[in-house]
Amino acid sequence: MATLEELKNVLKETLDKRGVLSQIKAKIRAEIFASLEHEGPGKPKLSQENLLINELIREYMQYNGYLHALSVFTHESGQPSDPILDHDQMARDLRVVEDSSTRSVPLLYSLIYGYQKSRPMGENEIEPERERTKL
Repeated sequence: MATLEELKNVLKETLDKRGVLSQIKAKIRAEIFASLEHEGPGKPKLSQENLLINELIREYMQYNGYLHALSVFTHESGQPSDPILDHDQMARDLRVVEDSSTRSVPLLYSLIYGYQKSRPMGENEIEPERERTKL
């Protein structure tokens, strides 16, 4: 007969394999952020730049199936739960010229591709951000 500890481990492994455990953890984080929002002062209004950046991140997360991370992101960032800008509007705002092959992927991919394409050969690698010095 299995011990209680063995049953706990099997249950945890099963939930983890099915993706349920990460879903539960993400839901708990989102609920914690939501309750903190209700208790604390309201979040400041997001600037147009931040709304656009957050929508780019949302589009990227949805495309890649990062839905648990997205639920926490929207609560933490103060971004409205429903998208406020669609793909075409963001492309116009960022002056990204797309073709039929790029319309099916998030704009972040097009921005990275355009950045890499604009650099001279041999310089296409994206360097890590350097540590900022404190003033």
